[in-house]
Amino acid sequence: MRIAAAAIATLILISFAYAGQPVTAQISVCFTPAEQCESQIVEAIDKAQSSIRVQAYGFTAFPIIHALQRAAGRGVEVLAILDKTNERKYSGATLLDAAGIPVWIDFEPAIAHNKIMVIDERLTIGGSYNYTASAQKRNAENVTFTDSAEIARQFIANWDDRLKVSRAFEQGSQE
Repeated sequence: MRIAAAAIATLILISFAYAGQPVTAQISVCFTPAEQCESQIVEAIDKAQSSIRVQAYGFTAFPIIHALQRAAGRGVEVLAILDKTNERKYSGATLLDAAGIPVWIDFEPAIAHNKIMVIDERLTIGGSYNYTASAQKRNAENVTFTDSAEIARQFIANWDDRLKVSRAFEQGSQE
């Protein structure tokens, strides 16, 4: 039986293993191009109260960038680790940096292909979805919203590990 994409975006409870203990998470999903995943990501960012950690490969979606800038303006700590493809003029890195948001470049791997946001150490947004206009308008992509402090901690630990091997973004280093 085929289920419409809009119907799939309902709340699901799933148990995970975390440090040997069962973990319950609330999960919802979104699929492009049929659904408006970008607006759901922006809505989650707009609800952030304390922190947002970003890891991204493609990062050019203005609505998402502007939502992160608004969050920082509200006093939310926004930190981003981006792939080295963002070390060019007029990238997501330059726009975040211009807004005073700390940006690092994960330059060691061939591709830093993570596409993750952790909001308020509880909501993890991830999936195949790059933070680009094409991800919303042209591609078939998926986004998973996982509400679980335990799962978020695992992604934050990975974010912290990637930060250790990243370098600070420098505005003048673009080609």
